[in-house]
Amino acid sequence: MARTTVHERLRRIELLAVQLKQDTHCTVQDLALQHGVSTRTITRDLSLMRDQGMQIDADRGRGGGVRLDRNWGVGRLNLSYAEAVDLLISIAVAEQMQSPIFLASLGSVRRQLVASFSPEKRRQVDRLKSRVMIGATASTFVQAGASAPPQRIVRALHQAFITQTELNIRYQREDGDTSDRDIAPHYLLLKYPIWYVVAFDKLRDGPRVFRCDRILKATGTDSSFRLLPKDAFEPSIAKEDLSLVT
Repeated sequence: MARTTVHERLRRIELLAVQLKQDTHCTVQDLALQHGVSTRTITRDLSLMRDQGMQIDADRGRGGGVRLDRNWGVGRLNLSYAEAVDLLISIAVAEQMQSPIFLASLGSVRRQLVASFSPEKRRQVDRLKSRVMIGATASTFVQAGASAPPQRIVRALHQAFITQTELNIRYQREDGDTSDRDIAPHYLLLKYPIWYVVAFDKLRDGPRVFRCDRILKATGTDSSFRLLPKDAFEPSIAKEDLSLVT
């Protein structure tokens, strides 16, 4: 087993503090499985956290759990780059949708996040934001037949979109017919609350729009693709009343 780096351990301890602060019941074994380490490693992490002054309570006996004292704060928010990017794009989407509720402080949060990035990281985030489009709200008919995509699908699509790599998917059409596709996810389209992926479909040798909740299986690949301009997908998205995330 590869040796854990100092950075990986510090990051794991940060996540442990957040988990233990919540009210859910956690055991050492549960935590070890979630973080992909041994129970001995988790026990050492908890010991180090106690040495740092964190009040960690433990229930003894069969089925006993561990938790961080409710009066203990987890300290400042320390996001990874990927988490910060996700949050920043989510804020941009919320602002673009112009919802009047809970938006008062988003501009300040966005500016603080942007300030924490290097100039090159800011350019990368701007490129990602330019690949997210907002359309008209989905009809009640479409919403009635929609469901949340499984997390495994979301993770695979998210990774392929961020890294500009192709994705193998199994897709189910509205009539129930399924097919396996190799797609390059160029853009994401939100017709609230439904997400679509605007992609180049190798099977059809052209642009296609796929509803994310109809993707039954998704597997990432190592094949990167060159981003095509939005004009190349105009026939597929021409009917949409779109605005771009800025």
